[in-house]
Amino acid sequence: MKVIKPRRPIRGRRSKGIAPSSAAALAAANAARSPKVFEEKFELSNQDRAVRGLIGMVGLLVLAFLINILGFSHIYHAVAQQNLRNEFKEQLALATAPTAEVDLNNIVLRQGAPIAVLDIPAIGVHEVIAEGTDSGTLRGGPGHRRDTVLPGQQGATIIMGRASAYGGVFSRLQELKPGTKFTIITAQGKQIFQTLGLRYAGDLTLPDLKSQESRLVLLTARGAPYVPDKVVRLDAKLISPVQPAGVRVSSFINVPKEDREFGFDFRYVWALAMALQLLLVLELLAVWAYNRIGPRGTYLVFGPLIFFALMLVMDQSSRLLPNLL
Repeated sequence: MKVIKPRRPIRGRRSKGIAPSSAAALAAANAARSPKVFEEKFELSNQDRAVRGLIGMVGLLVLAFLINILGFSHIYHAVAQQNLRNEFKEQLALATAPTAEVDLNNIVLRQGAPIAVLDIPAIGVHEVIAEGTDSGTLRGGPGHRRDTVLPGQQGATIIMGRASAYGGVFSRLQELKPGTKFTIITAQGKQIFQTLGLRYAGDLTLPDLKSQESRLVLLTARGAPYVPDKVVRLDAKLISPVQPAGVRVSSFINVPKEDREFGFDFRYVWALAMALQLLLVLELLAVWAYNRIGPRGTYLVFGPLIFFALMLVMDQSSRLLPNLL
């Protein structure tokens, strides 16, 4: 058998008698005579692709959750506070601000209705207080527990606020020393309070609440940021004239669990499930479109839709977090 030796490639360097314009032709000829190298390609199975897509979706949800809690939650709180402040200013101007758990038409106040403005200069707090203390209400700022009187009225008032997320309005509550003065503006005027001291787990009794007195309890979580595990209470007494108490519909017995400290609100799990289904459907449609129309069209069409679905998921999932987080 005759062995055919491979021809030596023609070198592409210039030499006498070869025109410079033929250098590209020589390079192409050498490439054609050189042996081709084939790379083995490994294709993922459908099962592997499904697992990879599932892991990617879970990672995307975790990332979006962290971005929402660490960043977007504070923006949400700022916007909600501005809306509450505008609404309460209008009510004060029209003399329709509430002095009880019911409005002027004797209708129970809605969850999240503004009732007062809390101002604690010592720790930089200037917040509108809303009615209700569930997780959804406390995203917009501190909330008033329905079974207690309004601030400045005869009796005890409980105001709850978050420690880290959504503005972390009570994150510096433990810095307040006894004797510190602050104010709360209600429909009954400017109420002046003076702090008495802090109470921790085990100290659950108000200090000597006498008749014809008004006391205030500011309540929040304590522990590591965003993962608290305990509760701290700041007691304060009214040093301005006591106001008459309004009508209360709620009582300690019928306050739901989601309105108590570290309450979880599972009433909107169905909304979270629907938001997750919407996100899953959009993901599947985006994969289909990617194979049909390419990446540019897919990102242009499904990018905003998937972002909107993610925001819905994060909005509903935040309701499941403890109300004092």
